[in-house]
Amino acid sequence: MYSQVDYTAELPLDQMAAKINEAHDHIAKAEKYLKTSFMKWKPDYDSAASEYSKAAVAFKNAKMLEEAKEAYLQEAEAHTNNKTYPFAANGEGDMFFSLQDMQRIPEAIQYIERASMMYVENGTPDTAALALDRAGKLIESQDLAKAVDLYQKAASVFENEDRLRQAVEMLGKASRLLVRQHKLDEAAVSIQKEKNMYKEIENYPTCFKKTIAQVLVHLHRNDFVAADKCVRESYSLPGFSGSEDCIALEQLLQGYDEQDEDQVHCVCNSPLFKYMDNDYAKLSISLRVPGGGKKKAPASAADAGEGAEAGEADEDEYAGGLC
Repeated sequence: MYSQVDYTAELPLDQMAAKINEAHDHIAKAEKYLKTSFMKWKPDYDSAASEYSKAAVAFKNAKMLEEAKEAYLQEAEAHTNNKTYPFAANGEGDMFFSLQDMQRIPEAIQYIERASMMYVENGTPDTAALALDRAGKLIESQDLAKAVDLYQKAASVFENEDRLRQAVEMLGKASRLLVRQHKLDEAAVSIQKEKNMYKEIENYPTCFKKTIAQVLVHLHRNDFVAADKCVRESYSLPGFSGSEDCIALEQLLQGYDEQDEDQVHCVCNSPLFKYMDNDYAKLSISLRVPGGGKKKAPASAADAGEGAEAGEADEDEYAGGLC
């Protein structure tokens, strides 16, 4: 796969001018390789691509990032015309880094998606998935929805290659971002797919954790039935029944069903829930029961004394009976 090079070091003006001249020389050579004549019927795409690549590097060293991007684009086109598609994908990837340096992130993402498609079509799906993962990390701070899309695409690539461990890692990233966006219906579907994959690779303890995540998402959706169903289905998982996760979920559902805010608060603030991934921990801490209001305040000693006096008064009032 392409590799990113550090071009942050500033060059002296004379060296920068030399790099610009060098880049233009490579461009001129590339154009010459692409020309045809009476004795040369076919362009030399391979040599042209090599010259465009050298030109792009020289432009980047001279901080001429727009020109570097255009050179990488011409390199990719030359490789495409030459049907050397893996190298064309590398050119698209190099454009990604060039645009990243220019802070043109959405445009950079388009090129990495094109490169990933080329990698898949030419038998290097792992490289495609890793490129999509990298793009997802880059766009997360700007566009959560796009990051989810990239992680899901990476998961699909890995899944098609029966690389379930890598696929489920990508799905996990997508699920957490869906929760962060409060797209809980989509998050519920994504977490279920994660759980199914973990079950397939027999990672049952992680299935238990995904059940907790499912229940929190469903309760925030006000869908107690779906939450309860997730727990019931998990009883078939080896080791779930009687586990710490199972007991905590049973207590949570009981408290939620009975609108016992104290019990729900106790479970949701236990270490088992508080130290989950941050997005799920936030769901846990913010969970409230319908109509539960605030937690019940503990009875004070004065209240207890007043209650006892009221009880004694009632007994005195009815000491002789109702009649």
